[in-house]
Amino acid sequence: MRTVCRSAGHTETGNVRRRNEDAILVRDDLGLWVVADGLGGHAAGDYASTLIVERLGALTRDADVNDFIAAIEDTLQQVNAELRAAAAQQQVDVIGSTLALLVHAPAFVLCGWVGDSRVYVHENGALVQLTRDHVHGQPADITQFGTRAPAAGAGVLTRAIGVEDTLFVDWAVAGSRPGMLFLLCSDGINKELSDGELADACRDPHTPQQLVDRLFALSLARRARDNLSAVIVRLEAA
Repeated sequence: MRTVCRSAGHTETGNVRRRNEDAILVRDDLGLWVVADGLGGHAAGDYASTLIVERLGALTRDADVNDFIAAIEDTLQQVNAELRAAAAQQQVDVIGSTLALLVHAPAFVLCGWVGDSRVYVHENGALVQLTRDHVHGQPADITQFGTRAPAAGAGVLTRAIGVEDTLFVDWAVAGSRPGMLFLLCSDGINKELSDGELADACRDPHTPQQLVDRLFALSLARRARDNLSAVIVRLEAA
């Protein structure tokens, strides 16, 4: 059965930070959705996240999903090199960002990530984290699917765009079935809301925009110490 995507996203500063270093991309027409979280405490985190979504948003796509994935990888490698060069020119240690992205194809969905921004899938009442945080101190027995990784605050990032000369993007494959719902979020969301709370919110029959609004209302009612970004992608029968 062919599926179509309905999506919504939002990003904002939160209750504590003075500026928003997150950026999002919502492109149903490309079948591409992105959350980028500029590294706080470093120079120009907002520049890094914005550069990522601008470059990915400028891509075009033909029928071959493999070519599209290759173009995404090439673009991220180029951005990584530019951020490394910018940091050297400005004589700062790092200009970088984490990344979570989703690509829809007729037969499957691909998610890619670098760092601790996350992708979840909700189906049949269950929420599963597809990504695995790139942080120090993660137990070896935590699997990519099913078991929740430690909160990002529990360890220092081991990977981000702009940090190393060579960038490695991790990928995971999920199904493409009507009723599946994907959540991409920066760690500002999952610092405030547990996986159980995220699952409860995803169970309610909201539109993608209503669910995004709900997640932000819940997060902003708490400390919201970090920038907040979330993108919801729902698959529906064509």
